[in-house]
Amino acid sequence: MTSPQSDPAPQPPPQGHSHGHTHSHGPAAPVSRHLRKVIAAVLIPFATAVVVGLIAFWPGGVPDHERTGVGFDRQTQDGKVVQVVKVDCADVNAAQVPPTGDTSTPSGREAVNEQEGECAKATIEVTSGDDKGRRFVEVVQPDAPRQLKEGQGVVVAYAPDAPRDLQYSVTDVDRKVPMALLAGIFALAVVLVGRFRGLMALVALAVSFVVLTLFILPAILQGSNPLVVAVIGASAIMLAALYLCHGVTARTSVAVVGTLISLLLIGLLGSLFIGWASLSGNTDDNTGLIHGLYPDIDMSGLLLAGVIIGSLGVLDDVTVTQTSAVWELHQADPEMGWKGLYRAGIRIGRDHIASVVNTLVLAYAGAALPLLLLFSIAQSSVGTVANSELVAEEVVRTLVGSIGLVASVPVTTVLAALVVSADRPGPGGAQTATAAPARSGRGRRRKK
Repeated sequence: MTSPQSDPAPQPPPQGHSHGHTHSHGPAAPVSRHLRKVIAAVLIPFATAVVVGLIAFWPGGVPDHERTGVGFDRQTQDGKVVQVVKVDCADVNAAQVPPTGDTSTPSGREAVNEQEGECAKATIEVTSGDDKGRRFVEVVQPDAPRQLKEGQGVVVAYAPDAPRDLQYSVTDVDRKVPMALLAGIFALAVVLVGRFRGLMALVALAVSFVVLTLFILPAILQGSNPLVVAVIGASAIMLAALYLCHGVTARTSVAVVGTLISLLLIGLLGSLFIGWASLSGNTDDNTGLIHGLYPDIDMSGLLLAGVIIGSLGVLDDVTVTQTSAVWELHQADPEMGWKGLYRAGIRIGRDHIASVVNTLVLAYAGAALPLLLLFSIAQSSVGTVANSELVAEEVVRTLVGSIGLVASVPVTTVLAALVVSADRPGPGGAQTATAAPARSGRGRRRKK
């Protein structure tokens, strides 16, 4: 990593400035060589430590294990529905209706429906793997949430230890084409609107996925401490994303420092409250499967790692916006001291906090909506719902992330205000270049 370079030459300031929330990060005023050296003295050791951490904890791939055939841990192949025939459910189903004919229970009603309705008998052909071309039959109940259509692509699960007629079954539909098309539309929209910065954002997104899939996930599976791995991986993602999207400048470097401090706060709070609330991190079938396959993984540490990584994206947005706001305020009024810059910047930050915290809470609530519906059906009290580990995990995740998000605003704002106000180059330096247009602008307004 090189020392932060001087920012592009500033544009003349506008006639006035607003304290509204903005994501426009235009050219920043240049800073002195001395200040760039100070920032580099902080960030170069940090970046070096991240690189050393990546090398030290690099996993070298996902460890092998014996397939269990449960959940996602199944062998799968591609398949295609070649024929669908409607048949009487009574002719193909082995569902047992209760001897008493009692349909007051969900299982009794389901059994009756399976006997009396019209089912679909689908013929599936395996289109990949060693058994390519092999066909099997799948019976779809009339009330099944997923109905099969002729010509539809499907994902089939393979159980090698089962009897030959039962080795294959449909486990999902093939949705690669719509997902790829949606991803293409997203990338096109980002590039058309964001242009070069949009392209760099996509590159940063690709880097994030590489770090996540090649470092963070395999390293955790290899038995490394999830918290340490998450901090190293999140730091690498943060450095790549911020500098790729916003350039190697002093302004971006201040945002990096603000993000790092906020991530450390989230890590400390998360560790404290996950331990205090006795959250195990093992709350559903997927986490249970992970624990069963890799019992050495610290599941509560994995939960904390998820909190840190999940908070990173929103933190980047807040810290960059706050740093840019302070830089623009200083460019508009170079004589404003750090206290004035902080007060003006924090007013912008309050608007940002109000919108982003609400977004974060609603995002978690939306993800947990089916779970919340189950509690509503059970008519559980708010206290009972919040006390259950499933919901408590989401509450801790949301609140810890939100506290870090709120704290990032004053932390980043005061850092940016101190840095930009402390920059006092000599005659002919960056500060003179910044102040001259401002004086010129004021002169023009007086002449009018």
